[in-house]
Amino acid sequence: MLGICRGRRKFLAASLTLLCIPAITWIYLFAGSFEDGKPVSLSPLESQAHSPRYTASSQRERESLEVRVREVEEENRSLRRQLSLAQGQGPAQRRGNHSKTYSMEEGTGDSENLRAGIVAGNSSECGQQPVVEKCETIHVAIVCAGYNASRDVVTLVKSVLFHRRNPLHFHLIADSIAEQILATLFQTWMVPAVRVDFYNADELKSEVSWIPNKHYSGIYGLMKLVLTKTLPANLERVIVLDTDITFATDIAELWAVFHKFKGQQVLGLVENQSDWYLGNLWKNHRPWPALGRGYNTGVILLLLDKLRKMKWEQMWRLTAERELMGMLSTSLADQDIFNAVIKQNPFLVYQLPCFWNVQLSDHTRSEQCYRDVSDLKVIHWNSPKKLRVKNKHVEFFRNLYLTFLEYDGNLLRRELFGCPSETDVNSENLQKQLSELDEDDLCYEFRRERFTVHRTHLYFLHYEFEPAADNTDVTLVAQLSMDRLQMLEAICKHWEGPISLALYLSDAEAQQFLRYAQGSEVLMSRHNVGYHIVYKEGQFYPVNLLRNVAMKHISTPYVFLSDIDFLPMYGLYEYLRKSVIQLDLANTKKAMIVPAFETLRYRLSFPKSKAELLSMLDMGTLFTFRYHVWTKGHAPTNFAKWRTATMPYRVEWEADFEPYVVVRRDCPEYDRRFVGFGWNKVAHIMELDAQEYEFIVLPNAYMIHMPHAPSFDITKFRSNKQYRICLKTLKEEFQQDMSRRYGFAALKYLTAENNS
Repeated sequence: MLGICRGRRKFLAASLTLLCIPAITWIYLFAGSFEDGKPVSLSPLESQAHSPRYTASSQRERESLEVRVREVEEENRSLRRQLSLAQGQGPAQRRGNHSKTYSMEEGTGDSENLRAGIVAGNSSECGQQPVVEKCETIHVAIVCAGYNASRDVVTLVKSVLFHRRNPLHFHLIADSIAEQILATLFQTWMVPAVRVDFYNADELKSEVSWIPNKHYSGIYGLMKLVLTKTLPANLERVIVLDTDITFATDIAELWAVFHKFKGQQVLGLVENQSDWYLGNLWKNHRPWPALGRGYNTGVILLLLDKLRKMKWEQMWRLTAERELMGMLSTSLADQDIFNAVIKQNPFLVYQLPCFWNVQLSDHTRSEQCYRDVSDLKVIHWNSPKKLRVKNKHVEFFRNLYLTFLEYDGNLLRRELFGCPSETDVNSENLQKQLSELDEDDLCYEFRRERFTVHRTHLYFLHYEFEPAADNTDVTLVAQLSMDRLQMLEAICKHWEGPISLALYLSDAEAQQFLRYAQGSEVLMSRHNVGYHIVYKEGQFYPVNLLRNVAMKHISTPYVFLSDIDFLPMYGLYEYLRKSVIQLDLANTKKAMIVPAFETLRYRLSFPKSKAELLSMLDMGTLFTFRYHVWTKGHAPTNFAKWRTATMPYRVEWEADFEPYVVVRRDCPEYDRRFVGFGWNKVAHIMELDAQEYEFIVLPNAYMIHMPHAPSFDITKFRSNKQYRICLKTLKEEFQQDMSRRYGFAALKYLTAENNS
């Protein structure tokens, strides 16, 4: 930074000198042209003709002044030459202006320099300042496929949103997995002045599947080649980014570089910062052809309209076909083909300064791109090792990346004042619903939670499950927060079937969970567990929203509605599948009840059979669930009958009944008005009964609740009188809603409540 400042001071001083010396000289000469208060001409002949007082000494003085003027003019010409050189070889790096107008660093736009392989410096052109209008939309294209890439995209988007001051339009070329994840994420994120469009990557496979590719990105690593064909025909320019990019500046600065393109320049790229394309990394290393070091395609500026006119499709295809005859396959996916095209057509490229793509790859030379933290603009984790890559300053880069990784995405929902935004129906409906609430209502926060939109990241980890052909598969559904993570391994050991979990976490906690899961052999060995992150917002635990999220995203016909603190008996998954057939759940409205028990011991020898469980009940090692604090919750299960039952039996609904059940996936959702502790399951069971579900107790099934510290919500319920009053109010309103929806049949719920 000191070097930059000194360079600017020298430039300013030289400029002032150039302006001031002629002025001072002429003032001096003008003053010297007065004698006795009268102006005197500088010309000796003129002086002789008009001044009788002209003398020989005056003549010598005038001649001396004329010589001095010529010397000053020569010095000025020398200064001008020095300034012109200084403008061409200015300070290495300068930060762009974060206001409406951006002074952008200059790369090499000269095709002759490119042919000579000249490496561009990060020079600056002060005369031209490309403008990005305040409300100009910036278009960004990203190819994304799979679960891991979807997580990476979120970090990239956070870094862009953190710095941005313009509306953004993301064009995501995504497979079905990434589209499901990211569509839900952006829909629930609700960031103002951000639009997202998806393009089916699977439909593009045929365009590039003929190209053999050894790169770990697979077929999706070639799809940037077909963006001119994929993106809308009226889209003229776009910034293309890899998913492993992190921004350290406003993306508008990069967008402004488009104004610097000249002639036939249609690609903005940063030079590759390793020796890969020089072919000297190891013996017999044979890379694809490239101009000098070649270019990295992690950050690309594409002038789409000009590329289409140049017939880019035919250009890259012909080049790829020709080179593949000798190379047989690509090593670096689309990057190899881009470089082969540029090798033949160097006039196409505008070389960006290297700080627009600081590449943290193996054998990188990226340290030459920056002298100070302020010089960094884009960091590219383009090594397969990602955060484990070796680099002199990798700790700083890693911390910068982790900052965005764990940054609260809710804080990025900020308005761009002064910029008109597209009408968002969901946002408008939300604002309307919130405006109808009375903020003076003592239960306002409870009512508001019902309408809160929580940012949701589905399938945070890899998920893979194919339901059985007999349509009997059952998914265990549960929800949890950070303090229950220790239950995951135990549940996976007890339940071999698919699991759908909704986790209520902050951004930082989500990363802690990721590290925990990736370090667990048990969890990593299971691909049929769907982890759905619902990000924290508000003061209540949205228990029923979490249940709905987990219940909605399953791939089986049936769901087992459980809680995270319960361990199912060994073999319950297969037992339930057989019961589904036995009770004809596919064609009847039945809710199969799994009887619930509990232990007060943290270390329990889990019963392997019903006989062993009954023995533990008799010895006092186990109890029926909540018999000592909330008997009504499970009393209708009729545990006395269950002890001797050998066949499923039916029980009737009673007030406050809240068993754990297996139902078809098309069962009603949980009511979101109930948050934290109290009535969240009771209301759902009541709704099942109103819809005429039969409650059938399974005679050879059981689950056991494991002990844990009281949750924060139950503590609030017990200690806060207003909490209890609001819960009672919400319960009464729910019962009134039931009466409106189900009519006369729902009157029994009011009667049962009054009698209980």
